[in-house]
Amino acid sequence: MAWPLACTLFAASLNASAATAESKPAPADTGHRAVKVMIISMFAPEGQVWIDKLKLTDAVRVPGLSPDYPAVHCNASDVCQITTGMGHANAAASVAALVYSHRFDLRQTYFLVAGIAGIDPQQGTIGSAAWARYLVDFGIQWELDAREAPAGWKSGFLGINTKSPEEKPPLDYRTEVFHLNDKLVDQAFAISKGAALADSPEAAAARAKFSYAPANQPPAVIQCDTLGGDTWWSGTKIGQRARDWTKLLTDGKGTYCTTQQEDNATYEVLKRAQAAGLTDLSRVAVLRTGSDFDRPYQGESDADNLLNYQAQGGFGPAVENLYRAGEPLVSAISGHWSHWKNGVPESTTP
Repeated sequence: MAWPLACTLFAASLNASAATAESKPAPADTGHRAVKVMIISMFAPEGQVWIDKLKLTDAVRVPGLSPDYPAVHCNASDVCQITTGMGHANAAASVAALVYSHRFDLRQTYFLVAGIAGIDPQQGTIGSAAWARYLVDFGIQWELDAREAPAGWKSGFLGINTKSPEEKPPLDYRTEVFHLNDKLVDQAFAISKGAALADSPEAAAARAKFSYAPANQPPAVIQCDTLGGDTWWSGTKIGQRARDWTKLLTDGKGTYCTTQQEDNATYEVLKRAQAAGLTDLSRVAVLRTGSDFDRPYQGESDADNLLNYQAQGGFGPAVENLYRAGEPLVSAISGHWSHWKNGVPESTTP
């Protein structure tokens, strides 16, 4: 449990006095709780599935977290979970509060970002669980109303400080695209690819409306990349821009498949924390599960696909599959810590 504020201030005062007396700072991890795995969720159902199934009964309140989710939940195996709130701003604020709270030692922690998402029917289906290799920001673009775009443009989007949608931008923001640790992505996929995923009759009915695979197939664990942006969107043409933008920013190496809001913001906070010696970016994994299709089936309108997304029946399976696809990695790390403590191992077995 968190210390009362008075005790925290008193302890901080003692550490400061000791540092002055010795002419050097106290160790950065004094009194910190070491964490093996930190699961990052964005809203309540995503987090609750982990809290319930992993028995994360120790609630540690952290100043600066979302008022809706003011505590980090942990168990005796040193697995913890934080719920950030949805969107870029909430994700960045909450993860920053976590890493700079000095309540936890996160230097060897594996971070599992696990949330639901829209999914490209050419890459997956409702309920599919996708491990990302690239995180691409869809929001950092110039945009014209698509109805007023120059002739020949496929959409109204283009990179900032470019002349056409096909030109790669200079990446001046330095948060437009991130490449996760290939070894960890490969290990996560190998460990979880045989997971039995949840489904629902409603989701099966929704996917049956597609005439092609994998959209009309049962959910599976897959590897493809995720696109972040706070604006919810739906449609075939904007979906094609998502595919093209991912290819453009990853020099053809990435494959778009899930759309969400938070992941580039979360990663940027962890990147800055690494520069401060507080985290290790090679230990960050991102798992997104398909809760709805990002574009309509043939004969459905873009608007109907967006406005009726809940009728696709993917929410329940997607939330459950965060656990089913993510738990094998969490258990491998926490259950075989000596194998993972010093970095991602060469093999999945000790």
